[in-house]
Formats: sequence, C-alpha cells, structure tokens
Amino acid sequence: MLARKSIIPEEYVLARIAAENVRQPRYNVRPRQARFIAKNGSCNAAHKNIREQGRFLQDVFTTLVDLKWRYTLIIFTMSFLCSWLLFAMMWWLLAFAHGDLDQDPDPRRGGPAPAPAPEPCVTKVRSFTSAFLFAIEVQVTIGFGGRMITEECAAAITGLIVQTISGLIINAVMLGCIFMKTAQAHRRAETLIFSRHAVVCLRNGKLCFMFRVGDLRKSMIISASVRMQVVKRSSTAEGEVIPLHQIDIAVDNPIESNSIFLVAPLTVSHVLDRRSPLYEMSAGDLQSQNLEVIVILEGVVETTGITTQARTSYISEEILWGYRFVPVVSEEDGTYSVDYSKFGNRVKVATPRCSARELDEKPSILIQTLQKSELSHQNSLRKRSSMRRNNSMRRSTSSLAIPKVQFLTPEASPDVADQ
Repeated sequence: MLARKSIIPEEYVLARIAAENVRQPRYNVRPRQARFIAKNGSCNAAHKNIREQGRFLQDVFTTLVDLKWRYTLIIFTMSFLCSWLLFAMMWWLLAFAHGDLDQDPDPRRGGPAPAPAPEPCVTKVRSFTSAFLFAIEVQVTIGFGGRMITEECAAAITGLIVQTISGLIINAVMLGCIFMKTAQAHRRAETLIFSRHAVVCLRNGKLCFMFRVGDLRKSMIISASVRMQVVKRSSTAEGEVIPLHQIDIAVDNPIESNSIFLVAPLTVSHVLDRRSPLYEMSAGDLQSQNLEVIVILEGVVETTGITTQARTSYISEEILWGYRFVPVVSEEDGTYSVDYSKFGNRVKVATPRCSARELDEKPSILIQTLQKSELSHQNSLRKRSSMRRNNSMRRSTSSLAIPKVQFLTPEASPDVADQ
C-alpha cells in the first residue's frame, strides 16, 4: 500500500523482499576437527580437577623446571633475598644477645670515656643494615674485609657454617634449574621440521602414506628413530567407546627398523598393507574420516647428549591423495646440495582413488593407473621437447634476421633552399 501511494519507491520494496527470501546454501559445514597433537608438537590436552596437588611438591626440581620463565626468575630472586634476610636476622640477634649493639664507636660524642668493651662476635655489626650486608658477604663470598667473625662466640661460628652450607644448596638448586631450562630437549626440536601435509601415492606398486622430515642443523641426531600412530575414535564389540584409540603403524624400512640417518631431508613412508589401519580407506573415505596420524621423532643430540623428541600430526584434511614430494637433494660440484625452499613442494601424480584393499583384489586398477601415468609422462616429455624445439627455432631466426638499414638524406643547405 505504501508503494502504491509512492511513499516508498517500488524498486526498494522489491529489493527488500528479494533480500529477505534468499535461500540458504544446502551444504553442511563440517565442524573443525580437534587435534590431539598440534603441528608444533604440543599436546592438546587440558588436565582438570586434579585433587592431589601435593604430588607436584614431592618433585620440586621438575616443578621448577616446568614453570614459565617469569615464575622461575621470581623464585630465583626471592630464594636469595629471603635467605639473606633470614641470616641477617640471625646475625643481628647474635650481636644483640652479645651486647655488640650497645658499644659506641664514635669518640666525637661527648661524655666520659667508655670502659673497654669485650671483643664482639662480628666486628662492625651494630645495626640490622650492617648485619644484612654481612649476610650477603658470607653467602656470596665477597669478603670486603670490614666485617669478620672473631673467636669470641661459638654460636657465630656455627651460624657461619650453617649459612655457608645453605648457600651452597640454594646455588646448586637454582643454577641447576636455570641450566635445565636453557638446555631442555624441546629446544633442539625447534630445528627438526616436518612437511605441513602428508601425501598418499603409489610407490613400487603399493599405496603409501608419506611425509617428509628434515634437520636444519649440521650437528646430527644420533640413533634417530621415527614412530607413527593413528589416533581415532572407536568402539568395542561390547559398546565401549574409546575416544582416543592409539594404533601403532609400521614404517617402511628395508632393515625392518624405525631408525633413520637424518643427514638430509627424508621422505618416510608407510605401506598401506593388510596390517595397516588405513588399509580399507579410500580417497572418498579420507574426507569423512575423523582420524589423526601422529609422528614422533626421537634421538640423542650429538653436542649435548640429551635425548630430544619432535612431534607433529596430520589430520584427514592435511592428507593429500594423489600427490608426491618433489626432490630436494641434488649433486653440485661433488657435494650434495639441499634446497629447503622445495621442502614441502609436491606434484600431482596418477593414483587410484580406491582403497589399498580394492587395489589388491583388483590388479587391473593398478595396470590402468600405470598406463595412465606412463601416458601422462610421455605427454609431458613431448611438451618439453616441443618447447625446446620452439625456443631453438626462435633463437636461430633471431640470429639470422637481417638488421634494418636506415637511410638518412642530408638536409638542404640554406643557400640551396633560397635558389
């Protein structure tokens, strides 16, 4: 009615109705899959409702090492300050009990000459400030020479022994904690890298799950080994639901071991055979599966001798079917050169979309795939040869081209122009 009376333009009303009646897309957005192990190797597990908190105090050293740096530095500083204040109070009480605080060492103050005082327990300790400075000198073994213990008090000698032993214990614990935090094993794991995606393709006529691992440092990882696990939600025959069912999978290695020699980036593979939990998974099932492949690399650091561990994981969205990693190692001038810019690069290859089980039951699928791969390889070779031929023809024509000659006519002189 408003549009008929020209209060609201009719074009605006039609656009408003069309915008309100827009249909929503008919596809379901897949919820983001939760990871058990993050890409950087951290465990994505939150520990809640821990009632026995006192167990952490039974292993104080590990608790201090596991704390964040800011809390560790605060504890490091407060441990020394509190010990200095505690022993400063002890030296002040000793001086007070012995009567060393009543002595007046300043002769410029008037009055009768004081009687000769007995020898103090600690020389020049006449206030809490001087006692605090003496506690620092004893524990840190500075020894400026102004304050020292005499033979007058056996309690002072006992206190010196107690403070010396306590200071050594505090130094050993705190310095050991700082050293362990700086030399933790996961620091070395920062230079152990994994490919961001894993691939599934044919290798020697078998479907293989492959990923790439490399070490950025020249110092080697001794006795390096790789372990792989599949983590997925499963249920038993009795109806028990296992939210994180961990299944070990074997690594393809000719020596039947998980050990690797990590000098250059390696492509680690797992054959999808009958023993593999991925044996019945096809390319279509991969997108709907809620699984996670965990990769664990362990070894001993060559320079420090500390065992290190690097971890990563690949969820179903990060597993690419029908791809292969490109080579990164080449021989140049008698040495092997590693190009890390191609570390995660991959190329698409002909790969059957069926599962490994179907591939074993129907060998014709493999034959067709190999024929297709050979045909695509021949086509690529033909394209490369034709491109090289065209480039060579262009170069030959450019070299045989006749240069253009430009004829210049001399300009007429002014006298000739007047004639």
